Amino acid sequence: MLNGPLLGKILVFALPLMASGVLQQSFNSVDVAVVGRYCNPQSLAAVGSNGMIISLIVNLFIGISVGANVVIAHYIGRKDNRAVKNAVETVMSLALVCGFILLFIGVFTARPILEAISTPHDVIDLATLYLRIYFLGMPFFLVYNFGSAILRSVGDTRRPFYCLVAGGIVNVILNLILVLVFDMGVAGVAIATVVSNVVSASLLLVILAREEEPYRVDIRRFLINRPELSKMLRIGMPAGIQGMVFSFSNIFIVSGINTFGAAGSAGSAAALNYEYYCYFVIVAFNSAAVAFTGQNYGAGQVERCNRVFRLCMIMALVGCAVLNLLIAWQKEFFISFFTTDPEVASYAYIRIITVLMFQFIATSYEVSGACMRGLGYSMTPTVLTIIGTCLLRIGWVYTFHHTSIIDSMSDLLMVYPLSWAITGISVLIAYFIIRRKAYRKVSV
Repeated sequence: MLNGPLLGKILVFALPLMASGVLQQSFNSVDVAVVGRYCNPQSLAAVGSNGMIISLIVNLFIGISVGANVVIAHYIGRKDNRAVKNAVETVMSLALVCGFILLFIGVFTARPILEAISTPHDVIDLATLYLRIYFLGMPFFLVYNFGSAILRSVGDTRRPFYCLVAGGIVNVILNLILVLVFDMGVAGVAIATVVSNVVSASLLLVILAREEEPYRVDIRRFLINRPELSKMLRIGMPAGIQGMVFSFSNIFIVSGINTFGAAGSAGSAAALNYEYYCYFVIVAFNSAAVAFTGQNYGAGQVERCNRVFRLCMIMALVGCAVLNLLIAWQKEFFISFFTTDPEVASYAYIRIITVLMFQFIATSYEVSGACMRGLGYSMTPTVLTIIGTCLLRIGWVYTFHHTSIIDSMSDLLMVYPLSWAITGISVLIAYFIIRRKAYRKVSV
């Protein structure tokens, strides 16, 4: 990461990570597709509508893994192997603690959360069942994600991808067996997802246990180094809080979508899968921006940091825009994978045209925020995203519920591109200001 041309190295880093994100999302998408094709709209709504809730609960801890990535990358840039080892041990120990915390949160709060977002009465029992089973696999989910953060910090995104391939194959096979052969419906697809997470995490642990020092993980050794944990939380907590508040605002929108009944909820859930897939293009270059900026800034190479920003921004923007427009152009084909119900499909088309077609705008604040985190500044993009995106969305849904100004799903969903544009402008301005401040520290 510290020497030679950047374009090829960023692509080699980002493409497996992009594929990994797509595969990880496919665990849920395959669930949605199987119940959408072989069960009823209520089952589709139950599985699909849980995505926002899962993101709300998980994002705090995923943000902490971003902090781990930055901290390890900085130490690598400084060639401080002892600090790298301490950070690696802390990361994996923290993954286990956070995983079991999430397990209990998910199991015991599933139904109250679903009730709070006005989940339709004919969907809520199935949605609760899916969410509770899903969260039984949280320790394995976080072990995989925190372990992947360790490997990403040294530029390895291929082996985590291979682990996900194995888990994805298991997920698809179990989905079909449990739903088509044993007629387990929503419970079947949830169990398949948990087992696939177990497979992916187990394979990654085997890889990390065989790594060379200082990256080797000893699963028998449980140690949290307080100074390293503090650094990870300082960078990761703001990113996690941003993700949580971001998901919280989206849940407000889900509550508005739920007023259109099971068909509206199911249609939105089907289209949302493609938003996740396109978003992983942005996420891949975000992670590249964090890792490459972190190492080069740690080594004092500020001009390479500038090139990282430009390359990641351009590639994320172009890649996401191409996918957005392709899916919008062939929306009937893509939605057919999830449903054959005309009413459900019509709601899915509305979401694609109103939201997904403009999703590339989000690149503006995502990549610039990632570069700021790579420089060690995590709070600024968090605050700006909460103000520019989350508060606007909550106000928009409040208007939807209490006035007649917003009376259709397209009006409700229009807040997405509007909030992306406002947030993008503010975070980009902040990035250029923060960058000058950070570079002055290097030159001193």
